[in-house]
This record gives sequence, C-alpha cells and structure tokens, in this order.
Amino acid sequence: MKRNKMIETLDQDKLIEHKQRIAYHEAGHAAGIHLNNKARQLPPVFFKIIFKEMSRVTAAEIMAYQTTHDDCIARVEGGRLIELLPSSIEGLVDELTEPNDTAAQLLKDYMLAFEADIINLLIGPLAEAKHVADTDDELFNHRLVNLKALKNYGGSSDLALTNEYLHCFSADKQQKDKKLNELFTVAFDFVNDDANWAAITNLARYIFDSSKNIIGCDEVVSLLDQSVEHFQNRRIRARHHRYG
Repeated sequence: MKRNKMIETLDQDKLIEHKQRIAYHEAGHAAGIHLNNKARQLPPVFFKIIFKEMSRVTAAEIMAYQTTHDDCIARVEGGRLIELLPSSIEGLVDELTEPNDTAAQLLKDYMLAFEADIINLLIGPLAEAKHVADTDDELFNHRLVNLKALKNYGGSSDLALTNEYLHCFSADKQQKDKKLNELFTVAFDFVNDDANWAAITNLARYIFDSSKNIIGCDEVVSLLDQSVEHFQNRRIRARHHRYG
C-alpha cells in the first residue's frame, strides 16, 4: 500500500500539501483495515503504519519516493486478510471436495475477506482524493473521482495489487470489471461516511504531526475507535439538542 504519483515541482507549500496527501492516503488504508473489517465482522488483522518523520522529509525524498518507490516515506505494513492469493477462486472451489454446508460457509468467509482486502486497498487513494477535494472546496462524487482517476491520488500500486486479486477472481474481463466497480462503490461510500471520514481525518493529522517512525496497531485502532465514538456521541448530543 504505497503511493506512487509523480511530483514535478515542490516549493515549501507544495511539500506540506503532499505530506498531507500521504498522511490521508495511509490513514485511509488503516481505517479500512480496522473499521471496514470490523463492520463486516471479520477477524482483526495485525498492521502498523511505518513512515519517516514528516518534519524531516525533503522534496528530493518525496521525488524519489514517487518515482522509484524505494524510499518509502509512509506505508501500511500488514493488514491483509489474505496474504497468499490462490491461482484462482474456481480452483479453490474445486479443492473443497465435499460440497456441504461447512465447505459453502468456508468459501463465503473467504470471499468476504477477499473483497474486504480489495476495498481497503481502494480506500487509501479515495481518502487522498476526498482530502484534495475538500481542500480545494470541490465536489467529491463518483463522476469526478472514478477508478481511472485513482492514479492521480497515489493509487497506481493499489490498483496493481487489486488487479492481482481480480486475476484470481475470474478470467472473464466483464466479471472482473463488474466486481471491481461494485467494490469501488463500497470503498467510496465508506470514505464518504461522516463517521469514517472523521476517523480518517483525525488519524491523518496524527500521522502528519507525529515524531514517531512507527505507529503500532493498538495505537491506530485506539485512535480510530475514539474518533468514531466521539463523532457518534456528538451526533447524539446534536439530535437531543434539536428535538429537546
């Protein structure tokens, strides 16, 4: 889960802008891994955010990061429910020699995890895109931010990994495109949800301001859960105030 958008020129303001974009991108991935998986009642999975202290990142390092991907300013390490992809989902079905209820449930659980991994990959560039749209006071919708647009928000490597998943899903291009569009919509709606966005924003700000090189899984989970709880409590108070 690495960003890879080319940056041509960087003055100090642009440097801060792209550091913020990186923070939102990785915060999006992390929020997906924890909050999206949790909402789907999937098991927790270990991950951590690794990054160079933002105050020490130079323009040259961002340029190298964007062009070569060797110098990772920030990335989410771990977080995938499926670490080793099968050669094909159909082949996986064939391995379930007994077509009973247990086998069917195993396949259903596997597909839930399979789809969640893809959604969480897409949430990263979508979070960056929403941050840019909000900063520029522009609309954030499916027409302006579609799958093809994600490459403008550090999404090329995320899409490449997504395509590895879809290659296992089906050999039929129409089926793969249909599934990708379906999961893109889910990822978009996740980012556009007010509570999720509040959590992503708080985590992104924490990443940007942090002097740490690693934010561990427990710390990220705590930050995200606190953000969602705070947002929900604020919504409840506002509702009580409105209706007495």
